[in-house]
Amino acid sequence: MRFNKVLIIDDEPELGNLIKRLLELEGFLIFTAGNASEGLEILKNNEVDIIISDVRLPDKNGLDLIPLIKKQYPSIEIVILTAYGKIEDGVKAIKDGAFDYIVKGDEDNKLLLVIKNAQEKIRMSNRISHLEKNVLSKYTFANITSNSPLIIDAISVAKRAANSTSPILLIGETGTGKEVFAQSIHYESDRKNEPFVAINCSSFAKDLLESEMFGYKAGAFTGAIKNKKGLFEEADKGTLFLDEIGDMDISLQSKLLRVAENNTFIKSGDTKETTVDVRIIAATNKDLKRLIDEGKFRNDLFFRISVIQINLPPLRKRIEDIPVLTEIFIKIFCTKLKKSIPQIDESLFKRLSKYPFPGNTRELKNVIERIILLNDKPLLTEADLPKDFFDNDNNVGFIKGMSLQELEKKHILSVLESTNYNKAETAEILGIGLTTLYRKLNEYGFSDE
Repeated sequence: MRFNKVLIIDDEPELGNLIKRLLELEGFLIFTAGNASEGLEILKNNEVDIIISDVRLPDKNGLDLIPLIKKQYPSIEIVILTAYGKIEDGVKAIKDGAFDYIVKGDEDNKLLLVIKNAQEKIRMSNRISHLEKNVLSKYTFANITSNSPLIIDAISVAKRAANSTSPILLIGETGTGKEVFAQSIHYESDRKNEPFVAINCSSFAKDLLESEMFGYKAGAFTGAIKNKKGLFEEADKGTLFLDEIGDMDISLQSKLLRVAENNTFIKSGDTKETTVDVRIIAATNKDLKRLIDEGKFRNDLFFRISVIQINLPPLRKRIEDIPVLTEIFIKIFCTKLKKSIPQIDESLFKRLSKYPFPGNTRELKNVIERIILLNDKPLLTEADLPKDFFDNDNNVGFIKGMSLQELEKKHILSVLESTNYNKAETAEILGIGLTTLYRKLNEYGFSDE
């Protein structure tokens, strides 16, 4: 375990030694300096976590040290020692960036409390920094594994677009990795340290979606008892990911167009504009141009959000990725379930490559999770796959002649049957909103009755 290192800058040897002995008993490693110049020299050659500095130093005012040190060493916490009756020095110190101040003559317990609070802040800052690094390393294009020229080209376009402020439209079927791409774009952009906020537009009715996106003022409608901040405000300075934008009600699209063009909107119940700085990434599995022709999507909004279009191919058009993705998912779920990683028979890869995967990469991931969960065998073969993969043998010609909509219907009803008609579980497996599932079932004429 690493000890916290404290630098004491004080020209009164008696007081400095008293503080030094007190902190050494608590396990701190101590450096001492009699003036500001000595203290700055120690900082150049040693790693220091906390500085305790007197205000009155022979060669410099301790208060002047604060901005100087915080500029060069922003992670160091500074505690100022001030004389009794000079509380204004302590207040100024905090305003300039010091962690806290201590009045000379205070009890030792107060000094220890302040130092340990500074120590805890350092621990929390280090933990947050560690978590941020983990997030940044997780959501990068380097973690998108593919041998497909189509995906490699999509990554190339996304990387070039990452630092622009232009809206991006991701187009692809359900399960093709649109949110993964959106997150990677965000975390490889200049906005990576700002919020990434996502919402599935198909999961909310129009009025609820408007409230979620833009918020409202207290009293805007019955039940609005307090102000609500919308997701555009939550994503300020960062990125807002609007998944399944094709399902957004056309009456709400005009409000989205306004904020996409001017970065301003008026929330329900308010009389003044709210201004935000948000980069919009939208995604859809629908043909927006067809929706425009049908009067269900605004032409001007389409052109605004699709300045940069990135098409993500379905898994059946990148079958060269199936083996490598299968191996990755097997390792993930074996690690998660604390199981030994099995060998993979070539028959498994061949069977997977013949399957059309209507649910794309998400469906492949779910299939592998199920296999690992139900098996402890040292070798996985095609016999470990669900029966759907073998039903395909008798319907190859039929499937090749099916439209995407017919294939989607077959897949949704198959998943619904496998979950014993549990719609919430079906929606989760498919990666769509529950309201979207109900709408599609209604289109298919499916009834619970």
